[in-house]
Amino acid sequence: MAETTALVLDQSGSENTAPSPDAAKPAQDWPPVLITRETIDLEIERLADLPRPANGRRQVQFVHPSANPDTPGLNPGVRLTMEVLLPREETTPIRHNSTQVNFCIRGRGATIVSGKQIHFNQYDVWNHPSFIPYRHVNDSDDLHVRFTYSNAPLLEMLKVHLVEENPPLGAEVTVVDAPEPTSNRGNSPYGTFPIDDDGALLMPYETLISPPSVESKALHWPWAVVQENIDKLAALGKQYIGRRLYLMYNPMTGRSNGTTPSFFATMTIRPPEIIDRPHRHVSSAINYYFRGSGYSVVEGKRYEWRAGDLMVSAPGWAVHNHASYDEPVYELTVQDQPLHIMMESLLWQESMKAPAAILGSSVGFATNRQAG
Repeated sequence: MAETTALVLDQSGSENTAPSPDAAKPAQDWPPVLITRETIDLEIERLADLPRPANGRRQVQFVHPSANPDTPGLNPGVRLTMEVLLPREETTPIRHNSTQVNFCIRGRGATIVSGKQIHFNQYDVWNHPSFIPYRHVNDSDDLHVRFTYSNAPLLEMLKVHLVEENPPLGAEVTVVDAPEPTSNRGNSPYGTFPIDDDGALLMPYETLISPPSVESKALHWPWAVVQENIDKLAALGKQYIGRRLYLMYNPMTGRSNGTTPSFFATMTIRPPEIIDRPHRHVSSAINYYFRGSGYSVVEGKRYEWRAGDLMVSAPGWAVHNHASYDEPVYELTVQDQPLHIMMESLLWQESMKAPAAILGSSVGFATNRQAG
């Protein structure tokens, strides 16, 4: 590599090298963007007419016009790809260190993830763990269309997105438990030990390179089961101040409340003529509305949407709210909230009349839903 010299930027007298939350206006740089059902349908037709690529993946990315060309995404941390598989087609195996959420918008099929088969139908959701080989199969007589949400842009910004085409089908990262030292870990120089009464510890290299492992599974949330449960939330009534949704929760994400370690996927029902309270958060939201119609107000501007539309509906830290018209709305929402919880950056303001909080490290918010 050629020798590179770092820039030196004088920040003398500056309280912070970044704007304060009140000064930051990300909605100006990454404003809402709407991808209509007509655009999506045209792309489906175009992809379906293409000859089969060598790897079987007929794909298109939906990219925000503000995105960096080197790290294309629909928001700064999430890439959204649409893939079409013709009847009886399948893709070649692939693996990468990005994680994914998949959402079937048309047809049905199967995903084989490290030998496990997930048979899915329309509106089913499933996740892909990191660096596990997988392939997709359309085992039906109809067209299959799928959205894939990936944290690839973030890894590409860090220059560490590793992709391997056609890995051995049994390939996966093997975890080998390191032998436990024979001496007492609490007193041994090979153990982790406190250095004060506040909780500061010193950890040795042996533990640093072998942290406790958590099994990361490919999980499946069938729409038939999810819909049965979210439909019950319609009974909460117009007086309910929360949002009628369920997170498709992956327990390996723990306190960060994710579907993957980087983002969550939620299913929401909006009964007719429901208007949410304005709120904001630094996590950015992508909504796919697959039934019903309504509108979103983002930083004071109104955006109309209907079934089949895809929208970056909540840029980071933009004040927004959503409303339904005269029929129920169903939507899938993907946000990078878990990533922000782990970075201790999830500033959230549930009501514009109340102070914001850092969710995950301070007390969060409550709704008026009755227990039981």
